Amino acid sequence: MISQNDRQALSLTDYGWTPYFQSQLDMDDIGTLTPVRITAVHRGHLDAVGPDYAGPIPPFTEDPEDGDAVPTVGDWLLIDPQSKRARRILGRTSLFKRRAAGSGRRTQLIAANVNTLLIVSSCNQDFNVARLERYLALAREAQVTPVIVLTKTDLTDTPQDYARKARGLLPGLLVETVDARDKHSLGGLDPWCATGQTLAVVGSSGVGKSTLTNTLLGTEAIATQGIREDDAKGRHTTTGRALHRLPSGAWLIDTPGMRELQLTDVQDGLDEVFADVVDLAAQCRFADCSHETEPGCAVQEAIDQGRLAPERLKRYRKLVAEERFNSESLAERRARFKAFGKMVKSSMKAKKRRRGDL
Repeated sequence: MISQNDRQALSLTDYGWTPYFQSQLDMDDIGTLTPVRITAVHRGHLDAVGPDYAGPIPPFTEDPEDGDAVPTVGDWLLIDPQSKRARRILGRTSLFKRRAAGSGRRTQLIAANVNTLLIVSSCNQDFNVARLERYLALAREAQVTPVIVLTKTDLTDTPQDYARKARGLLPGLLVETVDARDKHSLGGLDPWCATGQTLAVVGSSGVGKSTLTNTLLGTEAIATQGIREDDAKGRHTTTGRALHRLPSGAWLIDTPGMRELQLTDVQDGLDEVFADVVDLAAQCRFADCSHETEPGCAVQEAIDQGRLAPERLKRYRKLVAEERFNSESLAERRARFKAFGKMVKSSMKAKKRRRGDL
């Protein structure tokens, strides 16, 4: 927690304020409303901090019909200095979200206004290429720099093999192998920990996110637990998202372990992460090629020649189908089902006509 003296000594820039946010202020806002940044979201209130205020503020909903129009950790709000009520959310530089767990259609916001996404995995059985691709799609869609951080290097004699597999997922991808318990081992993350920068830490439970966060913070503020010995899977320790200030002056958002990360509204991000598949598909003879048995399929040709792994194509198809389903509105889904129903009925009628039943 920042002391009052330290808080007042910090400028808006120290909190992550940029000309992008300044440009959104009207003349009436200046001097009458106070900019604050959300550090935590609770059921009945928000925690906010800024040079002129730190503490709880009432919950805020600008448009209940728009899931993106509610505050999340990292957001900038303008509040009334007297009532402490938020007047509006400022436009974001980036936003991470997912479809909430369960069968509902609700979207869960993860973090806003992030500069760098630290994607944490570990050098053991929990290392999962498909899961890393999901996080990379999130980062690319949000136009945020992804950095893969591989922890638990002490559990393997060949951490470089894990790093090589991670780097192969995206050209120029930044990968750091670290001992999350040793602050000197984290020196490779310094370029993204400058004053006013915001990092978010994501990854599955048990990969060392909380240990990494504690080491960066220089405290034991976040509870940690070990992994299960039978399958190297982690236990949940972080239960909510919070914005912390690092000794370097950067801000860090710790997130709960997300073993179920349902993608939504990240088609452009997927196309960037799987640019090799997308580029090959563009070379197919037929625009609607399904990349199965069609003649002139550049994708299947690349697989036959060993230039593309069939598993990568399979993962891309799965994520595209998932993203399309999660991003589709209820009205669009009903229209699609209705059209499919009409097609089935038409097909059945045509079949009966051929048999002479009609």
